[in-house]
Amino acid sequence: AGAAEALTFARFMEMALYHPVVGYYRRPEPRVGYGRGTDFFTATTSGPVFGELVVAACLGLLGPQDPHDYTFVEIGAESAAGILAGVTHPFGSARIIGVTDTLELSGSCVVFSNELFDAQPFHRYIFRNGAWRELGVRLQGDALAEVEMASGTPASLPVTAQENQVFDAPVAAAQLASRIAAQPWQGLFVACDYGRSFQELAENHPSGTARAYHRHTQSNDLLARPGEQDLTCHVCWDWLSESLSRHEFREVTLESQEAFFVHHAADYLGRVTTAEAGGFSAKKLSLLQLLHPSNLGQKFQVLHGRRE
Repeated sequence: AGAAEALTFARFMEMALYHPVVGYYRRPEPRVGYGRGTDFFTATTSGPVFGELVVAACLGLLGPQDPHDYTFVEIGAESAAGILAGVTHPFGSARIIGVTDTLELSGSCVVFSNELFDAQPFHRYIFRNGAWRELGVRLQGDALAEVEMASGTPASLPVTAQENQVFDAPVAAAQLASRIAAQPWQGLFVACDYGRSFQELAENHPSGTARAYHRHTQSNDLLARPGEQDLTCHVCWDWLSESLSRHEFREVTLESQEAFFVHHAADYLGRVTTAEAGGFSAKKLSLLQLLHPSNLGQKFQVLHGRRE
């Protein structure tokens, strides 16, 4: 097989993660948590505290609007019940859209996601001899191998780069944000994820940001164990923000996860701190995991915006 028969990395990732039979996200086994056989943990591992924080922050962002007029929609929930499992909330209704479900939104909504965009297929490029070349995947003997593919240079890539610099382009994440924003709904968009600005991705990550996770171990071997390990890269927050702005979202803001909850869920945090001032409870431990800068507080960011 030659380079012409290779798959783009984005196509390989799409099959490895979402193939209906062998895709990683189609497997019935647990992926998230601290238990045996899991591969990584997220904010949802903290239990209902994360859901309570999200609800409190959304109420803060909605301001005087009656939350009962809104449907809370979680896209790409890790569990069947989503982050509202065990959480009392004031929204008129709640629903979950799975990663492979038809995307349909209408009316007044709070559209929420947690680590949805970093799980979208991305393209990989390498800078060689003054030009970007796409990296693909092909079968070489009995093993998968990376191969350079002849392709044009997308306008979204950095204009200049160092020799052998790799740029992981999360194009599908931006396209998904556009599809969400293009639906006939109004209200609040809130996405928790990890990413960087375009400038940071172009200047501070010469090896790209792609990585694999298997049994709580991070790896750069993206082609190992297809269908059995998670694949991800940093989202480009500029691209997601632009997708929202093009569809008339206003007040589009990016904050660290720590700042987002401190700014918009202060009342909730104050109640928890007061109620459990005498001890170091499980709820306090969860808050520390979600908010502390050395844990998830700075590693994750929150993009939010409104459309009336």
